[in-house]
Amino acid sequence: MSQSVAAWVPRWSAKVAFADWVDAERGRFVPWLPALMAAGVLLYFMQATEPPWWPGLAGLAAGMAAAVLVWRWPVARAAALAGAAVALGFAAGQWATARALPLVSLPFTAVVLEGTVKGVDVLPEGRRMVLEGARPGPDRAPLERIVRVRLRARDTQPIAAGDRVEVRAVLRSPAPPAYPGAWDLQRDAFYQGIAGGGTALANVVVQERASGGSMAAWAQGVRDWVSGRAMAAIPGTSGAVAATLLTGSTKAIPAHDREAFRDSGLAHLLAVAGLHMGIVMGLVMGAARLGLAAWPHAALHWPTKALAAGAALAAGALYLGLTGAHVPTIRSFAMASLVTFGIVVGRRALSLRGLALAACVLVLVAPQEVVGVSFQMSFSAVLALIAGYAALRPVLAPLHKPGWRRVAGHVAALVLTSLLAGTASAPYGAYHFGHVQAWFVLANVVAVPLTAMWVLPLGIVGLLLMPFGLEWLAFAPMQPGLDAIVWVARATASLPAATLPVPPIPAWGLVVFSLGLLWLCLWRTRLRLVGVPIMLAGLLSPLSAPLPDILVSPDARLIAWREPGGYGLQGKPARNDFVRDAWQDHLASGTFRTLGAGCEPNVCRLGGALLLRGSIDHADCTGVQLVVSAEPARGVCPGAGLLDRFTVWRDGAHAVWVRPEGIRIVSDRSVRGERPWVPPPPVPRRAVPNLPMAPLDED
Repeated sequence: MSQSVAAWVPRWSAKVAFADWVDAERGRFVPWLPALMAAGVLLYFMQATEPPWWPGLAGLAAGMAAAVLVWRWPVARAAALAGAAVALGFAAGQWATARALPLVSLPFTAVVLEGTVKGVDVLPEGRRMVLEGARPGPDRAPLERIVRVRLRARDTQPIAAGDRVEVRAVLRSPAPPAYPGAWDLQRDAFYQGIAGGGTALANVVVQERASGGSMAAWAQGVRDWVSGRAMAAIPGTSGAVAATLLTGSTKAIPAHDREAFRDSGLAHLLAVAGLHMGIVMGLVMGAARLGLAAWPHAALHWPTKALAAGAALAAGALYLGLTGAHVPTIRSFAMASLVTFGIVVGRRALSLRGLALAACVLVLVAPQEVVGVSFQMSFSAVLALIAGYAALRPVLAPLHKPGWRRVAGHVAALVLTSLLAGTASAPYGAYHFGHVQAWFVLANVVAVPLTAMWVLPLGIVGLLLMPFGLEWLAFAPMQPGLDAIVWVARATASLPAATLPVPPIPAWGLVVFSLGLLWLCLWRTRLRLVGVPIMLAGLLSPLSAPLPDILVSPDARLIAWREPGGYGLQGKPARNDFVRDAWQDHLASGTFRTLGAGCEPNVCRLGGALLLRGSIDHADCTGVQLVVSAEPARGVCPGAGLLDRFTVWRDGAHAVWVRPEGIRIVSDRSVRGERPWVPPPPVPRRAVPNLPMAPLDED
């Protein structure tokens, strides 16, 4: 009997401890719902082939049915609901793919393109128009997807949304990933409804001016008008930043200044999201409530708080439409609306449940954003802010007293906000961009208050004055603030070690880090500290993912080759700037060197790999297991593997690991699989006459 009692006591104690933990964490299980749904979305995108339509729905139904059957047992019920949430995310990914338009093929030669202008982007040099219903030639049906065409720099023909235009252009499909596992522009274009882009070979011709048109065309016209007026009133990069803050378009900002904002950790200022939406709605709500309070009748008889909240919601909705209603802005508006509603009803303005609700909506509406950098960085930053301030509230409470402590509290809040948000989102930036910003706290402490208290408020006033032609009254004092923000970005980016290259984090490592971050932020008890070693395990994951020894670009024009102390590069980088920059970030390599060490005039050797640096008929094939060449190299080293232009033409970019035990080759197609956004393997075409191209119109 004593032995049975001794065996029963530990089980009873564990049961009581578990029940106490569940009771202490009550209310913290709901925020896990969007995380589980996001896991289902990731599971969908991990598939090598497109799954049938039923697994997500079947899993959802099975999970809900199981939850009903085991409702009396909390642990089993939670497990069943978790499975249902994962299945719901999987089904959301399937539905997003099912409702996307199918891929279209673009002509290989120059065509006369006709279509309706959906929008016009102002670029640092020239313009780019977005066409819908474009017809690539008189014998082709209109494309269901949109086409973006960059106009010639000297083309000054006025065009606006809704115009029917014609232009001769060369079109190209979205670029494939720069290396296996790189960012997939083709997947982005698939879900955004983009067929491809092109370059105009002649001036655009307006066939018919817009008359009325759709609400979307009207909204785009307003955005173009606001952007043009802002840049006309404020010259240079500052004007382009003003247009970005007011319309959400970053196209007019010069490339070197965009890099400065990125390297200084201020890129979030150019991406209209939570900060901007919060400032706009907060200013409008404060101004509306102050105005109503100054009117005695309204202050005594009207619900001023609710009316001010309604004005803030209306302003947020208008700002959402003006900035293009992109997914980050929608997420920000949803969160800001919850905050506003919480203020009205007297509940906590910002909570984990509110964040979870906004995340659930976005996962269901746009599940493809789960794998995007914007979704990951924004939600990780907001999660860290909510959890961090909740945990540090007792420490910060003394700083809320009047006097110098209040000033110190504001400074501490700025530093803490930048530190929490930047630290939580840094691994996601490192995963997507290959580097982290060392001075982001310093830059944000200066630039964020300038944006919140000077620049954006004056920008709102300028918007209100714009219909009367008086926007200069607000934009004139707004310009010094913009100049200061641009200066901070440039100065911070020029500091030593402003950006630190980091080894690439594998996908599974980012998932492990995310699990640790969720565990640390969502739980309330000390058990949450288990998330810290989980996060560290994710950050140390690059140690298990060695960098490739050879990279071959999707067109074989660039080949990177490991050499002592770095990487050498063969090819013409000027034609492949995007690929070269992506390789530098992925390989944590500052610059590439010209191939030299271990290379003969036309041949380089790396273990069992042989790189041909030109046309060659015969080579010393002793111990060669793989031949790499930018040109067709059939017949060189018979019996060895071959990676040449035809190989990448079929399967995209390649990565090669050369090890004593053998050579491992990974192609882009093997990583992405056969999915709706991946073009099928090309089929060799029969020989066609080599007809001369049409002459270039120089007018």
